[in-house]
Amino acid sequence: MDRTVSLPNQPDKMTTVTLVESSNAPGGLELVSSYQTNRVGDPMDLVSLAAQVQRGDEFVKANACNKLTVIADQIRYLQQQARKVLEDAKNDAELHHAACNIVKKPGNMYYLYQRPSGQKYFSIISPKEWGPGCPHPFIGGYKLQNDMSWTPLDEVEKRDGEIAIMDKLLSQQTALPPCTEPNFESITKLTG
Repeated sequence: MDRTVSLPNQPDKMTTVTLVESSNAPGGLELVSSYQTNRVGDPMDLVSLAAQVQRGDEFVKANACNKLTVIADQIRYLQQQARKVLEDAKNDAELHHAACNIVKKPGNMYYLYQRPSGQKYFSIISPKEWGPGCPHPFIGGYKLQNDMSWTPLDEVEKRDGEIAIMDKLLSQQTALPPCTEPNFESITKLTG
C-alpha cells in the first residue's frame, strides 16, 4: 500500500512511502491484532517514514557519486599513464633510429650527438671523454636497457636501483606471499 506524503522541510516535494500489505490471518492464524499492527495512527508516522525513505535515497545517490568519482579519478590516472607509455615508446623508437656504426648492446651507455646537417648519431664516447675537442653538439646520454628501452643519463641511477629491487624480489620468491583468491567458503569461515 503506497502513501504519498510531503515533508515539513520540503512541502513542494512529495515522497512515496510503501507500507506492508495487511493480512488478517497470515498462515491461517491471527496471532496479533491486525488492526493494531497495520494502522497508521499518527500522521507524523508517515512523515517520519517518508523522511527515512528520502534519507535513504540521498545516501544511495551520495554513495554512487562517491564511487563514480573514484572511478573517474582512476580513469584520469590511466589516461595519464597511457600518454606516458605512448610518449616513452615514441622517444625509444626515435633513439633506435638514430645513426650508429656499432651494434648496440643492452646495459651500455650511448651518447647522442647532432651533426651540422641535422643527423643525430650515437657514440660510445662521452662529452667528458671528448673534452673541449667534442666535434658536435651533445644531445643526451642514454643507457640501453634489457627490454630495449632507453633511460636518460640523469635517470640511470634511479632506474638501476629500481631494477635491483625487482631482481632481489624475484630471486627471493619466498618473500612474496602466495596468491590466493577468496572464495565464498573462506569468507564464511572468517565471518563465522
